[in-house]
Amino acid sequence: MSKTIAEVQTPGRRRRSEGKRTAILDAAEALFLAEGYDRTSVDAIAARAQVSKRTVYDHFGDKDTLFLRALERRSDAVVDTVRVAIEDELVPSRDLRDALIAFGLRIVGQTIASSDYLAFRGLDTQQRSALRLSEEVRERPERMLEERFAGLAADGAIRAPDPALAVRHFTALTIGLALDEQRTRAQPPDLEAVVSDGVDAFLRAYR
Repeated sequence: MSKTIAEVQTPGRRRRSEGKRTAILDAAEALFLAEGYDRTSVDAIAARAQVSKRTVYDHFGDKDTLFLRALERRSDAVVDTVRVAIEDELVPSRDLRDALIAFGLRIVGQTIASSDYLAFRGLDTQQRSALRLSEEVRERPERMLEERFAGLAADGAIRAPDPALAVRHFTALTIGLALDEQRTRAQPPDLEAVVSDGVDAFLRAYR
């Protein structure tokens, strides 16, 4: 929606406009996931959102922009969830092993399994590079964890001259392995055991 339109709206109209915008994003996301980008039309999005095609264009301009806004919305939701997990679990006063296990389990059990994450990954992995989020945006969760690991290293809790590498090792040994177990096993894996073993392996290398 253009700035000019927003400026002349009353509060009531602005709320209705935001409601339409949300409905359009919800409809677009559902159709992109179900049908794919190429098979999803603006007409179908408008019909599902119960708005006119013109309203879709007024808010987003074109289908490419709408697709990217849907990606950004889900990316922001994932980033917020990871940020809260870092702030809640990776606190300086907590035993480091317990903190890392709690963080890993929270990411695997809540963030990774959440509709926000699954929707984001489903949308982001199906598209050509021109319609994908930038690497900077895609890597925001890793950058936040890297900052916390750098703090742990500065406090002497871990030995990590390269916090970015430490984050990659940690996620591979815990979250990545847990996801692989979930995808490949017929029975639900013991995620606590997977994450705990991964944390122990990480600490043997970094403590």
